[in-house]
Amino acid sequence: MRHRKRGRRLGRSSSHRKAMYRNMASSLFLTYRGEEVAEVYGYERKQPAGRIVTTLEKAKEVRSLVEKCITIARKAKPHREASEAIVSPDKFGKGAESFSKKREPELWAQWSDARAPYVTAQRRCFQLLGSREAVALLFDVVVDEIGERTHGYTRIVRLATPRLGDAGTRAILEVVQDDKVRESYSSAEAPSLEVEDDEAAVEDAEATENVAESDADEAATDEA
Repeated sequence: MRHRKRGRRLGRSSSHRKAMYRNMASSLFLTYRGEEVAEVYGYERKQPAGRIVTTLEKAKEVRSLVEKCITIARKAKPHREASEAIVSPDKFGKGAESFSKKREPELWAQWSDARAPYVTAQRRCFQLLGSREAVALLFDVVVDEIGERTHGYTRIVRLATPRLGDAGTRAILEVVQDDKVRESYSSAEAPSLEVEDDEAAVEDAEATENVAESDADEAATDEA
């Protein structure tokens, strides 16, 4: 009996299961890649950003890993803002021309101490996900997407159509957007489907003429 054993086996070994969770979480964050990346690799984006389709059981299991990574990234955001307030990231970041702690040791030490928790959070998420690109998108895009949320970053929506082959229950695992973004979508005006009065009058006149012509043709045919 599996008493006090939380989690699902999903017909896989422990190592295989952990690798699958990491790949699924990375795939969710990689959906935020821009259109230029799709053009480089020559594929079309078939689904919106922040959403993957999988089975219901897998979605419930990988959800905890996704929310854990988002929580780490969200808590590290103030440290990044604090370091950017001290000095621009282009001054001491990698690849910068003045990247040398010997030139401005006091300023560099202050900037480094403020940025250290942010770098630690990035390394922790890389340890969980195993993808540098997914970590970069998580800290640069996903954190801004969730806005001021402190919990409930993901949503699971069950699909009506089962999976082909084994009829497994499918579900959508998606990142919940900020309330302001959702309000902007809901407050958008729907396109007007009404025809203008002038156009409607012209269409009615043309329809009347067509009916009159058809009646005249039928009358001429009957007389003949």
